[in-house]
Amino acid sequence: MNTSIEPVPTVRLGTDGPLVGVQGFGAMGISAAYGQTDDAAARDTLEATVEAGVTLIDTADMYGSGANEEFLAPFVAAHRDDITLATKFGIETRADDPGHRVIRNDPAYVRRAVEGSLRRLGVEVIDLYYMHRRDPGVPLAESVGAMAELVREGKVKHLGLSEVTGAELREAYAVHPIAAVQSEWSLFSRDVEYSVVGAAAGLGVAFVPYSPLGRGFLTGAFTDASAELSRDDFRQSMPRLSGDNAVANAALLTPLRALAADRGATPAQIALAWVQQRARAHGLAVVPIPGTRKRGRLLENAAATRITLTADELAVLEPIAGQVAGDRYPDMSLTSAAREAQA
Repeated sequence: MNTSIEPVPTVRLGTDGPLVGVQGFGAMGISAAYGQTDDAAARDTLEATVEAGVTLIDTADMYGSGANEEFLAPFVAAHRDDITLATKFGIETRADDPGHRVIRNDPAYVRRAVEGSLRRLGVEVIDLYYMHRRDPGVPLAESVGAMAELVREGKVKHLGLSEVTGAELREAYAVHPIAAVQSEWSLFSRDVEYSVVGAAAGLGVAFVPYSPLGRGFLTGAFTDASAELSRDDFRQSMPRLSGDNAVANAALLTPLRALAADRGATPAQIALAWVQQRARAHGLAVVPIPGTRKRGRLLENAAATRITLTADELAVLEPIAGQVAGDRYPDMSLTSAAREAQA
């Protein structure tokens, strides 16, 4: 298994967006959502991103109700010119009320949210600002128009959307150019290929797959979230990661493990290589953002950018997504897949 530090190739987000490493870093788990963490190890992992050329660092104001942005602030200050900083708004949470979770896209909230993120991150401008989830009750023109105002004011450089349909992306792009769309995309989750991937390719918008490793399931790190992960790990709530669904889904990984063994790679590297090659398959820039708390895993993931799967290898992996048991969220109503089904 090759984990040597060789900077990953670069690609541009959107037609005039920033140049970033072709693999980014999802920072959520570095301090939130997956149980207790070791701060020193987490900070060392962040340093490894810069060393490996993994320059797109992704967070959100809801991760730990702002705590994740605060955790990143010292790293951002030390490497501001080396990284592209992305954060998201749209899911209102409260540190003093774990059950509070409201989708907000109204212009007043957009402005309030960006001010909070700028303060917590300790920056004057956010490189890429995403709408995290879509509130169908607020016209896209109003939400994206408010985001565009932030660009004109110099508080945000580029705009992004998360979990939108192809039609919603086109509607938003008509208001202001969109640099990137972020949604779940992996060997286990391919619903985005229904419309938004094609729309992004047609508009020149980059795609940023989150959870490209199926929240760790594709790596073999665990086989049943309910039995193996801590109670404060939110993966316990994911239907496809526990119980009978997990048993069925673990069996789907047999060809992935076999292919990895033949390649002298890890299952994670093969899964990431598959995601990276969606760029060639669909004709758009693709920058997955796997997350990890360990330097070694970060370097392992980055090394996957040097793997090119053959047509025969891709054919072996092709059927997996269609056989996955269980949804990716307990409530799918906030996903683009749910709105596609209603269209």
